[in-house]
Amino acid sequence: MAALVTVYRTEWCAYCMAAKRLLGNRGIAYTEVFLDRDADKMAELKAKLNYYTVPMIFIGEEFIGGYAELRKLDDSGQLQAKLAAQ
Repeated sequence: MAALVTVYRTEWCAYCMAAKRLLGNRGIAYTEVFLDRDADKMAELKAKLNYYTVPMIFIGEEFIGGYAELRKLDDSGQLQAKLAAQ
């Protein structure tokens, strides 16, 4: 089964690493896309989402935001519900 979570990130971003740690601690599989290696993709996502920081986290096709939003979903129990709904 393919990972439901995609984390668009950069190599040295502390919040990106925190998101990876949270997902890993929960046993949630994810795909990483390094935006510092793909400036065109970074520009595309910034324009499409009107969101300018990393990480940019998706569950399926739904953009949920960055680390703070991921953490809020996890703290509220909604993260597992979103994953189950996919």
